[in-house]
Amino acid sequence: MEMKKRISLELRNRTPEEVAELVVDNCRSSDGEVEGLTDDFKELEFLSMVNVGLTSLAKMPSLPKLRKLELSDNSISGALETLSEKCPNLTYLNLSGNKIKELSTVEALQNLKNLKSLDLFNCEITTLEEYRDSVFQLLPQVTYLDGFDQEDNEAPDSEADDDDEDDDGEEGAGPTGDYDDEDDEDGSETGEVGLSYLMKEGIQDEEDDDDYVEEEEEEVEEEEAGVRGEKRKRDHDDEGEDDEEDEDD
Repeated sequence: MEMKKRISLELRNRTPEEVAELVVDNCRSSDGEVEGLTDDFKELEFLSMVNVGLTSLAKMPSLPKLRKLELSDNSISGALETLSEKCPNLTYLNLSGNKIKELSTVEALQNLKNLKSLDLFNCEITTLEEYRDSVFQLLPQVTYLDGFDQEDNEAPDSEADDDDEDDDGEEGAGPTGDYDDEDDEDGSETGEVGLSYLMKEGIQDEEDDDDYVEEEEEEVEEEEAGVRGEKRKRDHDDEGEDDEEDEDD
């Protein structure tokens, strides 16, 4: 799809002045120049033109509010001074996968005073000796080159930061999933304790029942012993009476 047509579709019934973000990746520039983008996009803050066949930025319109520009996987080899003129407030510039070979080409970015992150990955310039030190020296305003600072600390992921902020908001809104897991764990432990307690109570009840049965058996044995004793006493008395009758006879 041609770049002009793609930009027209991306407007989605909006005027250029209403667009803050524009992504036209993988469309085609017919002559290697920026097409369909005009000075009317004055509110544009993020522009992505990845793999669109650009060889030059000479027709880049004035975008005073543009902060992030994605130009990776094109065939740009120079004339970067256009960015300083047309996009003076850039903070992030991705030129990875282009045909930038010389440090003098990058030197044209010195006037981008707010530039903090520059990506030249997969450009021939990265094969130069002391490439990183040289770029940081040429562009002292740059903090991150190819995703890392001078001490090799990785640049923060802006999307991850946004996710963290969202997570913080959710934490403020209510209890987290971890909190629920703790409740579940406590509940399971309570259940185990309750089961053990019930089993212990059941064993105790059985022991109590056994004691009760033993007491009943002892009482029965005592009663039977008493009955036998009474019987023996009656038998003895009966024998005594029989002896007395025999004597009287």
